[in-house]
Amino acid sequence: MSRVNQLEPESATGRAKTLLDAVKSKLGLVPNMTRAMANAPAVLDGYLQFSGALTKGTLSAKLREQLALAISQANGCEYCLAAHSTIGRMVGLTADQIRDSRLGTTVDPKADTLIRFARKVVDTRGRVSDGDLAEVREAGFDDGMIAEVVAHVALNVFTNYFNELAETDIDFPKAEDLHVSQTAAE
Repeated sequence: MSRVNQLEPESATGRAKTLLDAVKSKLGLVPNMTRAMANAPAVLDGYLQFSGALTKGTLSAKLREQLALAISQANGCEYCLAAHSTIGRMVGLTADQIRDSRLGTTVDPKADTLIRFARKVVDTRGRVSDGDLAEVREAGFDDGMIAEVVAHVALNVFTNYFNELAETDIDFPKAEDLHVSQTAAE
């Protein structure tokens, strides 16, 4: 049971209702995470604006979901793993791509570089080495792409921490077990 109240969209008022209605009109449903964030409309609004802004970046929907899966796995957020596994399938990720992303890798060399870099940003709390930056740049990514990856890390760390603290009720199909220990994959 969630430790943070998940507002019912029908009974929400004011800015919270406006935001929840916007979520429903866009997604066709109101996920429990956004219902919990609506307790502080500024939080939900900030999340929606930040998330929306990043969809206008250069990363594809598939790569954004792969990053979200890698970051959520690193932080152990079951809610986000369930949500991003579902969304990942919706944008065309295969079961293997979802599993690999959660393990912090992928068979596509360019995507692999970004996913591994994002995991390093998470693991080092942003204190990546000059070599880590050089590796991303050598793979053909510029400072703009590096900035986008860091922004996706920040967005996903926010939702991971929020859902872990709230113990948000999972309203997506649970993510599948990896069947491989995370340390074995690293």
